[in-house]
This record gives sequence, structure tokens and C-alpha cells, in this order.
Amino acid sequence: MKKIVQFITFTFICSILFSSYTYAEDKIKIGLIIPLSGDHREIGESIVNSVRLAVNKIDSDRIQIIPRDTKSNPEETLKVSKELYNQGVKIILGPVFNKNLIYLDELSEVFFISFTNKIIKNPKNVIAAGINAISQIKTISKFQKISNLERSVFLIPNSNFKNEIEEAIKITKIELKEIFIYDTDPTILTSQIEKLTRYPQRKQRLKDEIERLKQSEETNKESKIANLEKKDTLGGINFDSVIIADFDESLKSVTTSLLYTDVSSKRVRYICMNQWFDKSLLKEKSLQPIFFPSVNKKNYEEYLNEYLNIFKKYPNQISFLSYDLVGLVYFLLFDNDFIIDKKIFYKKNRFKGKIGIFEINKNKISHLLNFYSAQNGEFIKIF
Repeated sequence: MKKIVQFITFTFICSILFSSYTYAEDKIKIGLIIPLSGDHREIGESIVNSVRLAVNKIDSDRIQIIPRDTKSNPEETLKVSKELYNQGVKIILGPVFNKNLIYLDELSEVFFISFTNKIIKNPKNVIAAGINAISQIKTISKFQKISNLERSVFLIPNSNFKNEIEEAIKITKIELKEIFIYDTDPTILTSQIEKLTRYPQRKQRLKDEIERLKQSEETNKESKIANLEKKDTLGGINFDSVIIADFDESLKSVTTSLLYTDVSSKRVRYICMNQWFDKSLLKEKSLQPIFFPSVNKKNYEEYLNEYLNIFKKYPNQISFLSYDLVGLVYFLLFDNDFIIDKKIFYKKNRFKGKIGIFEINKNKISHLLNFYSAQNGEFIKIF
């Protein structure tokens, strides 16, 4: 009963939030399809709050936001989208989850600006606005050039995100020495990393060198042996950086395996994907420095503080994207004389948002991201 009351209350709040934007006849109606009930209700609430902040910031009477509940269900997503289309809506923000895209090609005259970061096999009328692998890998490629990294190994988990990464590598043409697919099972992972890093050979080379010195007549051989015995392996590593397409504890499992095989972040560059400034990285001294592309940290923190001050809780990360997408849509509408036609998301354009710079071209959105390192207990901006 409590959940039902919460949902009814929140739906009423939604109507109040956007009611002040419903009085002009020439308004552009923009749909917002998000989960407002069920397990993912908090994500939807966070997005609605963020959209409200963006609408207030724009301060225009030309747009009307109409929220609808998808219930995180593909059939319900299509149903509410049809209802919005029948009300004259031709641009819809959402849905949140990639699984809810599957039926949306039935509404070919509607542009869906989805929060997903997946780009493969989406309907033609869906524009993926999430921070996708292409945008991140382009940023990593820029870091490679700045740092003169010429022998990068790309480590990709054998997961449902693998195809997205492989497609992004192909599109960006990032320079790589090798692509290595690893198992997400930690018990298998370490042996795979041992093979990649040639750990057994380097381990054996150390043993052989110590034995050789023991049998030799070299001067100071005792001190040389003592120094070698402090090492774990002997010999160089045939790559200068590792790019790890993983997150959270899985990312730490990979770096732990690298450390075990004597490939530390002091010997090669550790690079990963967008970590949203995960503070747990700052506690893991052994993997620092570790580098990653991300949204603009200063803007992100300002947004978090503004949201917290108004709503007394922290927002979901997706809502940061929703804040910018309202501004992006308004910018494109303004630039197109508030006419919604086939060229509005097709012609080449740029929009500077809180996340960074959005690039729009041929019904695709990409991001120009910043680049950071986690080291010495803080996040440091590289560019």
C-alpha cells in the first residue's frame, strides 16, 4: 500500500512540476519515458528531478515535458510512447534501459533520445545518448598520443559488453598491440593474465639468472644475487599500457592479477573506461596511477551539490545525462526554428553541456570527454 501511495504522490508531483509549461498553444511537446514504478523507480524519480532543474535553467515557455511510466517493460514502453505520439509528441527522452528499445521502430516518425550507451542493433529512430564506448576510446586514443604510448593491450571481459567494445575499437581505429579477451571468473582470470604477461617465462628467467650467478666467478655476486632475490621476475614487458574495459570489483580483479604477475602501474600505464570518479579507486594505492576518460568533474560536482541542496539526496548518474539532454533538445529546436523535421538530429552540430561537448551528426550523438588519473589520493585532470 505504501508503494502505491508513493507512486500516486510522485505522479501527482510530476504533473505539478511540469504544469506551468502547458498553457501556450505553440509549445513543443517533449516526452519523457522512464520507470516511475517498480524496482527502478528511484532512477526515474532522479531523472524527473534533474529534468525539472534543466527546464528551470532554460526558462523558456516554448517546451512542455510530459513524463510517462515505462515500468521498465518493453511493451509498456511502446504503449506510453504511442500515447505520447497521439498527443503530438515527436521527440521523446528515454527509455533508460536498452532492453526497452526493441519495439520502438513501430513509431518511425518519433525520435527517441535514449539514455543507453549501447550502439549496436538499436532501432533507426533511436539515438543513443549515453557515454558510449566510441567516445571513451577516442579519448583514450588522444591520451596514447600525448603520452607516446605505442604498444597498448586492450583487455576486454567476455561479457555482454564485449561486442560494443570491439565495434568501438573498429570504428575509432585506435592503435593497439593486441586485443585480449579474458574470463570474468577470477579463478580463471589470473592464469590468463599470466599467459598474457609471460609471467612463467620471466619467473624462470629470474631463477636461471640467480643460479648462473651462484655458479659464476663474478665480483660482487653475493650483492647481485641479493638484489635479484628481492625481485619477482626478470625481463621486460612487451607492452607499455593496458586498457581495461571493466568496472568496480571486476576491474580490481584484473589489476590484482596484473600486480601478481609483476606488471604494476609503475611499469605500464593502467587505463580504464569511465569510472564516474569512483572514490574506491583512491583507496587502492597499489593500482595508482590509473587513468580514465570521464565527464567534466567540476561540472559534475556542481550538479551533485545543486541536486543535493534542492532534493536532499544524491541523484543517479543517469540523471546527469538527462539534465544535459533537455538542454541539447532545446538547443537543436532553437537552432531549427522550433521545427521538428528529419534534419534536426541529422545535420552536424555541437552542444556544450555539463558533461562536456556533445557532437551530433547523422542521427548519432558522441561526447568529447575529459581525461583524469586517480593518484596520490585525488583525481587529477590530464586534459
